[in-house]
Amino acid sequence: MRTKYTDKNTINVITLGCSKNTYDSEVLMGQLKANNKNVVHDSEGNIVVINTCGFIENAKQQSIDTILENVKKKKQGIIDKVFVTGCLSERYKTDLIDEIPEVDKYFGTTELPSLLKHLESDYKNELTGERLLTTPKNYAYLKISEGCDRPCSFCAIPLMRGKHKSFSIENLLVKAQSLAKDGVKELILIAQDSTYYGIDIYGKRSLSLLLKELVKVEGIEWIRLHYAFPIGFPKDVLKVINDEPKICNYIDIPLQHISESILKSMKRPSNREKINKLLSDFRKNVPGIAIRTTIIVGYPGETQKDFELLKDWIKEIRFDRLGCFTYSHEEGTSAFDLKDDVDQQVKNKRLNEIMELQSKISWEENQKKIGKIFKVVIDRKKENYYVGRTQFDSPDVDNEVLISCNENYLKVGSFVNVKITDASDFDLYAVVTNNSNEFVN
Repeated sequence: MRTKYTDKNTINVITLGCSKNTYDSEVLMGQLKANNKNVVHDSEGNIVVINTCGFIENAKQQSIDTILENVKKKKQGIIDKVFVTGCLSERYKTDLIDEIPEVDKYFGTTELPSLLKHLESDYKNELTGERLLTTPKNYAYLKISEGCDRPCSFCAIPLMRGKHKSFSIENLLVKAQSLAKDGVKELILIAQDSTYYGIDIYGKRSLSLLLKELVKVEGIEWIRLHYAFPIGFPKDVLKVINDEPKICNYIDIPLQHISESILKSMKRPSNREKINKLLSDFRKNVPGIAIRTTIIVGYPGETQKDFELLKDWIKEIRFDRLGCFTYSHEEGTSAFDLKDDVDQQVKNKRLNEIMELQSKISWEENQKKIGKIFKVVIDRKKENYYVGRTQFDSPDVDNEVLISCNENYLKVGSFVNVKITDASDFDLYAVVTNNSNEFVN
């Protein structure tokens, strides 16, 4: 059995959870590479680092299962060391140490230097934007801030990530330039609350200023905005999205619900009139914008009437993209004091109804795209298809454009114009074209 660190050690970083964790893993791997360590991602190595998620029950269970699986491999002598970092470790470190003591060391979300030390590496302050990307080479996540100051009752993020902290425009530009130099063509801006960007370091919401600087980075062709918070949304951002060709006509804005009683309990002080006005402003100021949202069903006190109200609203707004989650009763949140009174079967039924409704809306909207021409980026090749996306779609969660490999040779990471020939609820089928008629974007 291997028990000692050697120069032949391979460090396997396993990433669970959201895009913020993906970003953190890439930074960790970049640091390890700068220390001349052998590092792989979601592969095989004798030293394992698990970057965990602690957001909702299913994600927590996946993290625990992954830890237990690798602890078992350690006991069997297949691997030598197991380290755990990320949100679950930040939130439940004491409990994890008690319950799974076989892990060599647990680290929180802000303990990268200490983790590196235990991996016999030094934290390289001189690294600016260097990361080992785990995404396809054409796109990368750019984290513009950390943490969150919002008091949303259901959310444990502030417990794991702390208060909101923006990264400077200068810092982000250096990182963007480094990514562009490595061949990245699409930046996906992420944060816990992207619209709050800059208020802590510039004294005002500064997302529009950041966007205006990022579009100047040579080599970047698309910039995509994720995780906008609806309350206090800076309207100047809409003008920048509309004016700047590099910024995708796309916005991810988690709205969670529309029942005013539920929103009040969620500590999201808004109402149907204000939310509808905001969405109307999006569509008025950025014609053709794709709006993505996420919904929570089964929140404490959600009645059938609340749910029917939610469904009617989704029918009315017709979101271009929509995700749905069942409520997870999380310790440490203010909603934890409420009775989790919606049965899990009811939660699941409501989720299925929402997604069936959205599937119908998506199918109807996709049919309108047949015969139209779109610019798409090729993310990967899968079986007999090249898989691409339009500017209206984010990777992994939105529509994909499928192009037959039999009739084309396309390079992953390239942009091509395609004509939509067929459409299902969440997939578009296309052929490459040079025709500019009916061009959408």
